[in-house]
Amino acid sequence: MNWLYLLLAGIMEIGWLISLKYTEGFTKIIPLIFYAIFGFTNAYLFSLSLKAIPMAIAYTIWMGIAIIGITITEIFIFNKEYDLMKLIFMMLIITGIIGLRITFKPT
Repeated sequence: MNWLYLLLAGIMEIGWLISLKYTEGFTKIIPLIFYAIFGFTNAYLFSLSLKAIPMAIAYTIWMGIAIIGITITEIFIFNKEYDLMKLIFMMLIITGIIGLRITFKPT
């Protein structure tokens, strides 16, 4: 269950960052409300995941999920261009996340 909390926290981090973009310097109220909701939910779920996953591993995976999610969002929603090398390095992040998950041994 802790891994699910971590995955959901990563997804909330993506929502938090996207809503931050739309606040336009904290001047738009609706995105600001979503920013607060995503931010609180993100922190709560991440804290639940830390009950069983070491901080260093959880933080690395959490940030990796956010980086990959934001990159995908930028490519498909915001029409940003990424070259092949950037995408290859994203695949390395995914490989690292999978490796951390596979080699994780609860204490």
